[in-house]
Amino acid sequence: MYKIGVIGDRESILGFKAVGFEVFQCAGGDEGKKILKKMAKEDFAIIYVTEKLYVEMKKEIDEYTDLRVPAIIPVPNREGTLGVGLSNVKQAVERAVGADILFGGDR
Repeated sequence: MYKIGVIGDRESILGFKAVGFEVFQCAGGDEGKKILKKMAKEDFAIIYVTEKLYVEMKKEIDEYTDLRVPAIIPVPNREGTLGVGLSNVKQAVERAVGADILFGGDR
């Protein structure tokens, strides 16, 4: 059975634990990279990563982009969004369609 997990700073991920997700507290990108690799091997289908950490781990996360699982999804941390999630949606649409049909180059 697949699992759902969250990687990020303590304050940002505690709420996910309350709804039953497995949470992995992480202070920085190096530690996050190790946790991500471990989770990918342990049948996590969805891995949420706080945006700040997502940016630090971008190279490692890109290794999983074309795989069916795990889906690695950026989420805002307690301080708010950096716009990473919206940027990822825009890039995915551009790859699929071949053009920026969402924003017309405005963002």
